[in-house]
Amino acid sequence: MAIQTRNKRNASFSMASMSDLVFLLLIFFMLTSTLVSPNAIKLLLPQSSSKTMAKQSVTVYINETYQFFVGESRVTESELANRIGSNIQGNAEATIVLRADKTVPVQHIVTVIDAVNDINNSTGAKHKVILATSPK
Repeated sequence: MAIQTRNKRNASFSMASMSDLVFLLLIFFMLTSTLVSPNAIKLLLPQSSSKTMAKQSVTVYINETYQFFVGESRVTESELANRIGSNIQGNAEATIVLRADKTVPVQHIVTVIDAVNDINNSTGAKHKVILATSPK
């Protein structure tokens, strides 16, 4: 008479817990990757050793192809003053942060400063323009 064991060994592997773990890791990396890069427009900023911090009201970008962006929306030079003015409306002393690529000619930077000065002259406000730089 043969003796039989009650406990049979099963050689199969359940993948249910592994798929749950992979799914949770996928969600984690998707969420953290969106928090890493807050700037939508990639620029090579000029370098500076000064550290001026200010509460920014509006961010204006000029990329390497000399396109203007207010926030994340693209604008033309003629629309620049109107778009900045609508974003800082009701704020008497707003700070406009200018993030220009280091290859952008100075004339395009002066265009943004002139647009803010036009807003200041027409409204009597004291808005400031700060040029953003990267640390040395």
